[in-house]
Amino acid sequence: MTACSLSDVLTPAMAEGYAVAGLVVLGWEDARAYVEAAEETGIPIILQAGPSCREHTPVPILGKMFRHLADQANVPIVCHIDHGYSVHECIEGIDSGFTSVMFDGSKLPISENVELTARLVEKAHAAGISVEGEVGVVGYAYGAASAVTDPEEAARFDRESGADALAISIGNTHLQIEKTAGIDFDALAAIEAVTTLPLVLHGGSGIPIDTRRRLARESRVCKFNIGTELRMAFGEALRRAMSNDPKLFDRLDLLKSTIPAVRECTVEVISALRHP
Repeated sequence: MTACSLSDVLTPAMAEGYAVAGLVVLGWEDARAYVEAAEETGIPIILQAGPSCREHTPVPILGKMFRHLADQANVPIVCHIDHGYSVHECIEGIDSGFTSVMFDGSKLPISENVELTARLVEKAHAAGISVEGEVGVVGYAYGAASAVTDPEEAARFDRESGADALAISIGNTHLQIEKTAGIDFDALAAIEAVTTLPLVLHGGSGIPIDTRRRLARESRVCKFNIGTELRMAFGEALRRAMSNDPKLFDRLDLLKSTIPAVRECTVEVISALRHP
């Protein structure tokens, strides 16, 4: 059994100067591809069930699927709830077999964010589950704007929440197709100066690979959430399969055709973070 907590993979990553990928899962095929890539490289990964994944598939089903993949893998796999917007959502994840949860209180006043995260941490840690929190708002490409993390708020969260990792906003953006995100290294330095937790960057697909490597090597950023570039690999593989055989209609054959391309893309993503 290799299902493990977020702290199990982030603590050594932060100490040794590499990062771990939080891979956005939307269904069985991409989750399977991610685990195959992890086993091929020997690199731990974080399987993440975000809001859109949870809207499509019930959390208890996702928990069983994630744990099935993790428990049969030969490398450590974290089973993670991403962007739980309520303590209830996170508790449901814990009760469904997830080994890590993220409570996203980033849009709440810092006092409420800290209070709710601390309440969740108490329950999660009692069950051996890790908790990721967020301070500052990571916006969306062509959507909601970002709000850069305030170092004083990050410091308070670090001191009082009991969380195991802290997601921050320093120029990273969700659903960024092009690798154009300009990371504010001065903002990162200000946050690092007053915190001790492992740091997380959501919207990792928009961050150039060389920048990811630099952050992993030179900072406490040791988790990157990666989704968009993997979705793009999935979509391109699916279009290619349909173009190559216009008569193909069976969803099992169509979806199965995406696994090799997503696995190859995942190998590149996780290897770059492990060997900066």
